[in-house]
Amino acid sequence: MGETPADSVRDDDGDSPFDVFSRRCPSRVTLEHVTGRWGSLTLGALHESGARFNELRRRVDGVSEKMLSRTLHALERDGLVHREAQLTNPPRVDYELTALGREVTGRLMDLILLVEGRMPEVIEAQDRYDAAREA
Repeated sequence: MGETPADSVRDDDGDSPFDVFSRRCPSRVTLEHVTGRWGSLTLGALHESGARFNELRRRVDGVSEKMLSRTLHALERDGLVHREAQLTNPPRVDYELTALGREVTGRLMDLILLVEGRMPEVIEAQDRYDAAREA
């Protein structure tokens, strides 16, 4: 069988040197960037195609300019998003997913679609829970 990307970071015993459950593991911070509200929505917004900053702000309803900027910087630092500034007047900055970003976002989109598709069950469960708490 061929080697997967995960295999390249495993030691001879098959263990990964990274453990997201360990408080000092750097993978925990990246996981927060990917799964946090603004990170997941920003990655999802870039899933179909690249976008400019203001396009992303419109697509990710409710995100502030400051929060989107912070989120994009974190995702760029993690190697998930590529930022390209063009020297035009006015300046133009485009964002797109890197190869790693596309792989991560593909899996994230599976989760997003699963949650969206199961929302009737979630709402029903919330209603049952709320009714039981009020009784």
